[in-house]
Amino acid sequence: MRISWLKLLVLVAMSVFGLWASGTVLVIFYSLHQQLPLCPTASFYGLHFDCGAVLSSQYSRVFGVPLELLAMAYFLANLGLVYLFVFGSPRVSSLALEVLFGWRFIGVIIVPYLLFVELYIIRAICVYCTMMHVAIILDFAVVSYLLFFGDASAGVGVSGEAETKGRFSGPSQATLSAGVGL
Repeated sequence: MRISWLKLLVLVAMSVFGLWASGTVLVIFYSLHQQLPLCPTASFYGLHFDCGAVLSSQYSRVFGVPLELLAMAYFLANLGLVYLFVFGSPRVSSLALEVLFGWRFIGVIIVPYLLFVELYIIRAICVYCTMMHVAIILDFAVVSYLLFFGDASAGVGVSGEAETKGRFSGPSQATLSAGVGL
């Protein structure tokens, strides 16, 4: 296996957590039309929590598709890419990690926009949206660590070759020579 069990657990857990949060919103809020658990309408230290306000706003859909459905697709793609990274051939694994980095980078650059919309336009925070934001950011941090520093606990980098522990390595030489570098 290319990474430690702990890192694999974090990568999978964040995607499963994101799937749970987005799935909960889709089923309970959009399908059953009920108030979400863990998201009461309340104010706390000047912040207004109201999942209903956020999820009912004009900003909760892209071309008519709920953002939570897009989030589910995002987290499912994450799981597929993690699988390819961990269990694929060295070439597939290297490419999957780099695609995973780009995919999660897209996610992490969208989060500030979504936070801006919640805080300054809608003026309400959705707890479930925040859970998904945290999952996206933590995922990105772990993938960035794996891509740029390798798996320091095993002394193995992206290419499966031994690398210097904790030293910046960037994409492996094998990855770059194969033409799949960033």
